[in-house]
Amino acid sequence: MRIETLASNAFFPLWKKYKPAVVKMMVDAVEGGPQQYQFSKHEFSDIDPKKSSTYTFKMALNRGQLVVSIKTSIVAQDLVLLLKQSPRAWELVESYAYHFELDKQYLLHVTCVKEAPEETTEGE
Repeated sequence: MRIETLASNAFFPLWKKYKPAVVKMMVDAVEGGPQQYQFSKHEFSDIDPKKSSTYTFKMALNRGQLVVSIKTSIVAQDLVLLLKQSPRAWELVESYAYHFELDKQYLLHVTCVKEAPEETTEGE
């Protein structure tokens, strides 16, 4: 999946609000290991109040390329869009492999793999 095909959606303002925290987590993940940030449920449900909505996602980026398709997660798509618009975040994404996960408790996990594995073409 090409990152350029992702469109802006409703969750982009939420990610933009937390951009400094996300970028800091990415930097800290390089040296200090996995990082976490606790969101509140209302931050997501206020944007999309449908009871059937799910906000969880798992996403992996390897040297600037998506490793796992995120077509079904608007939340993840908007996070990628934010990362692309941040020079520092994108520099990190192009240098390392990152795993992002938002779990059911609205806890964002950011993990950095310092030595990125060989390129995978899953989902292309």
